[in-house]
Amino acid sequence: MNNAGERLYNGLVKENPTFVLMLGMCPTLAVTTSAMNGLGMGLTTMVVLALSNLIISLLRGIIPNRVRIPAFIVIIASFVTAVQLLLQAYIPALNKSLGVYIPLIVVNCIILGRAESYAYSNPAIPSLFDGIGMGLGFTFALTCIGAVRELLGAGEIFGLALMPDSFVPIRIFGQAPGAFFVLAALVALQNYVKDVRKKAGKSYEKIGSGCSEDCMNCSEKGCTKRFYGEDGTRKAAEPDKEER
Repeated sequence: MNNAGERLYNGLVKENPTFVLMLGMCPTLAVTTSAMNGLGMGLTTMVVLALSNLIISLLRGIIPNRVRIPAFIVIIASFVTAVQLLLQAYIPALNKSLGVYIPLIVVNCIILGRAESYAYSNPAIPSLFDGIGMGLGFTFALTCIGAVRELLGAGEIFGLALMPDSFVPIRIFGQAPGAFFVLAALVALQNYVKDVRKKAGKSYEKIGSGCSEDCMNCSEKGCTKRFYGEDGTRKAAEPDKEER
């Protein structure tokens, strides 16, 4: 699954970081009070994710395995700082609205997870599109959650009034509990669609990485089948590459 189209489709649908992998829940629940906030946070994360994936992939041959996580964080933090400065200069309202969640992109598990499981083991171009695909999936999820919360909580989307004058806003959707309600409803809807497709013979059971069951030659470092067998018991640890 290394061509551009597959990586984009993977991030948007098969491995959507929010609706499928359930990653990045902190910004997902905190900033999606409106569609604009969700869109802004998603696009900001996508830029950092795509560029960090690209650089990590290009440097994977010279980053020592034992210090790869600190190296990933330094690279990601550099891009987050640059993006935050650009937001402060050109979109200060969005920067103020997202607040502390922009610096926290540095430790976002989506970015670190893709760096570890994909970019560190694959060529630069597929890694770039993997970052774009995951970023688009994250943006889509946050925008959907923000749009639903804004519509029900304020009767508008992107600041445009869509509900009739008689509509009474449901204020809880603009508060923290509303984020959980909307996320749960959208995940349930996604699971329903998956079940319908499964009954139609289009199963999405293997949504993780297109697993080939060939663990010896597998490049997916985050795959749980490397560590656990089909019966759930833990496998014996393999020696580090540098120690072989």
